[in-house]
Order: sequence, then structure tokens, then C-alpha cells
Amino acid sequence: MTQDSQTKSTSRALPIALLRARETVMAPIRDMLQDIHLTEQKWRILRVLHEMGEVEQSTISKEACLLLPSLTRILRTMEADGQIARRQDTDDKRRTKVKITDAGRQILEANLGTSLAIYTTIEEQMGQDKLDQLLDLLEELQAVKV
Repeated sequence: MTQDSQTKSTSRALPIALLRARETVMAPIRDMLQDIHLTEQKWRILRVLHEMGEVEQSTISKEACLLLPSLTRILRTMEADGQIARRQDTDDKRRTKVKITDAGRQILEANLGTSLAIYTTIEEQMGQDKLDQLLDLLEELQAVKV
């Protein structure tokens, strides 16, 4: 079987390489989240809200890599669970502001050690310079127009 000169093998195909790298990073994080009965999406939302404070849903959508319809559904559940609070924007009644609650903050704080240990393991194996370079390259990739 010959490989077409225009086609990369799957081991060097960017989409597959990114998926494989994501799975490598996410596997231990999924284990942590499974132990606390939290989805990846909810974890990302809590992280965004913790870092950014009270923000509009569209900002959460962008920063947590979630489609707005999915985010709206997830936020309803998180609000019912007491992890976030939503309110109508006083300046623009069409917009909703969202913030993390104490209960949501406690989830992050209770799992910060595990999360940091996962990151430290990756950092130790790759080295800080390579990890920084990878993150810089991934940011550049996000800016590519295709």
C-alpha cells in the first residue's frame, strides 16, 4: 500500500495528533472529575468563572469552548446545584450575567491539589520550556485562518 504524497499518515495528521494529545491530558482529569461527579464542561465553566469573575454567557461560551445552546442548558443545572448564580444584566435586559458561588468555588478548591498534580506531572515530563513553547504554538494555531 502506498501513501499518496499529498496525504500525511494518521500519526502526523494535525487533527489526529491534537486529539491524541488532548486524550493524554484529559484522561487523568476525567478520572478526577468522575470521582467528584462533575463533567468536563462544568469544570471548565467553574474555572472560567473563578478566573474572570461575573461575566456574560457569551464570554463563558468562548472561554470554555462550549456552544451557547449547550452552555445555557448546563448553566441551568449548575444553578440548580448551587454552583453558579445568574442574573439579568441591568444595562441590557437581553443579556445574562453569571458568577461562581461559594459552593462552586469550594469544588475548585477541593480539587486544586489533584489538578495541579496532573499539570506538574506533564510539566516534569516535558519540561517547562517545551510546555511553554507548546502553549505558544497552540495559541498561534488558534489564530490561523483556514
